[in-house]
Amino acid sequence: MVRIRLFEDKLAEEVLAGNIKTPCHLYIGQEAIAVGACAALKKSDYVFGTHRSHGHFLAKGGAMKPLMAEIYGKATGCSRGRGGSMHLVDLENGFMGAQPLVAGTIPLAVGAALGSQIKKDKRVTVAFFGDGAVDEGAFHESLNFAAIKNLPVIFICENNLYSSHLHIRERRKNNIWEQASSVGITAVRVDGNDILKVYEAAKKAVSHARSGKGVFFIEAMTYRLRGHVGAHDNIADQDIRDIRNPKEVKAWLAKEPIWKFKKYLKTHGVLNENDFQKIEEAAQKEVEEAYKFMERSPYPKPSELPDYVFK
Repeated sequence: MVRIRLFEDKLAEEVLAGNIKTPCHLYIGQEAIAVGACAALKKSDYVFGTHRSHGHFLAKGGAMKPLMAEIYGKATGCSRGRGGSMHLVDLENGFMGAQPLVAGTIPLAVGAALGSQIKKDKRVTVAFFGDGAVDEGAFHESLNFAAIKNLPVIFICENNLYSSHLHIRERRKNNIWEQASSVGITAVRVDGNDILKVYEAAKKAVSHARSGKGVFFIEAMTYRLRGHVGAHDNIADQDIRDIRNPKEVKAWLAKEPIWKFKKYLKTHGVLNENDFQKIEEAAQKEVEEAYKFMERSPYPKPSELPDYVFK
C-alpha cells in the first residue's frame, strides 16, 4: 500500500506541475482493495483493471519502472509508451489490461474465465471496477452470463460513492451487492479500507471460484482522496472541479487504509515506528529510481508510429 501511495504522490506532484500529459485517475485512498485482493491470488491468475488501475498493476506484481515510463509515454513503458495511464498491461504477472471505458473490461474478464473453465486450468479471474460501472448494461449481462455458466470469476466493485462527480444516492436505490445476489451469485460487502477484511473476503472468493463453486462478488466500500481525474482534492485547494463536501472528504481521510493498518500493526506489536520508516524509505527509493529510469528512457520514434497497429 505504501508503494502505491508514494508512487501516486509523485504522480500528483508531476500532474500539478504540468509534466504529465496523459489523464491520471489516482488510486490514493483505495489501496487496501487492490493489495488485499491480489495477495490472495496466484501469479498465474488473471486481473482486469479500469481507468484507475496503477494500484492494481503494482499489487498484481507489475514493476514500477515500466509503469512510470508508460505514464510519461516512453518506449520502455509497459505498453511501449502508447497507452499512457489508462492502458496498462503486464501479461507475465497476469495483469491482462486496463482501459478507460466504464465497465469495458468486465465482459473481457468473463471471457477469460470461460476460457479457463474450458481448459480446466484452475485459474481464477478478477474483474475490478467502480460503482459507476454497475449502471452499464455490460455489467448486468456479464453477471448473468457468469452465473449461468458458473464461471471462476470474482467481481470486485470498488464503491467509492461517486461515478465521476455524481453521488451514488442520486443514481440508485438498492445496494450493489444485492444485484449480484439477485442472479444467484454469492455476494458480500466489506470495509474496503480495511486490508484484513478485504484479504479474508478475497481468500474466500478465490477458494470458492477455484474449487468450481462459481462466481463470487465483493462490494468493497472505499473513498478516493483525490479528484476523479488529476491531482486536485478538496482538502488542499478547494478545486471547483471536485464538488464533494470537504467534511465528507475529511471524515474518510480519518479512515484511510494505510493509517488504519498501521494502527493495527502497532497495537498488536507486529511493527514499530522504525519498521514503518524503513518501509517508507524503501518505497520512496523505488519511486525515485523509477523516475530516473523514466527520465533516461527514450520516446518512441516517429517512424514506429504504425507498429503494433493491426487491420
